Amino acid sequence: MAVTAAARKSRLHNALEGFALTAILQSFPTFAAAALLLKLFGNHDLVGDPGVAIFVALASLVHAVIAVTLGPVIPAALSRLLYEPSFFDPTLSLADKITAWRTQPVASLQLVTIVLLLSVLAVVTASVG
Repeated sequence: MAVTAAARKSRLHNALEGFALTAILQSFPTFAAAALLLKLFGNHDLVGDPGVAIFVALASLVHAVIAVTLGPVIPAALSRLLYEPSFFDPTLSLADKITAWRTQPVASLQLVTIVLLLSVLAVVTASVG
């Protein structure tokens, strides 16, 4: 079933999947943690109704655009945190792309680190006010 779905996937569809996965799974948690750190340290430039959400969304999109354009060009050792090749593999379904990324030891360590960091920052930010 996944093979036939992947065979019918267009190049644009595959590129959009890769872009969305890069923005959501790699960029968004990083910039959400940065926004929490800025709030925690008392920076009021981003604090407001749409300020933080706009910052996180735009920074995630810009990071994903940079990753998609520069990732395949730069060496693999440098691009591992920026670009995930399995997100752009046209033979994989969306679920298979996420599974291939999650099962890598580096990605697993990144996920655990991000979850712990965001949890600590959320508790500290909520308790500070």
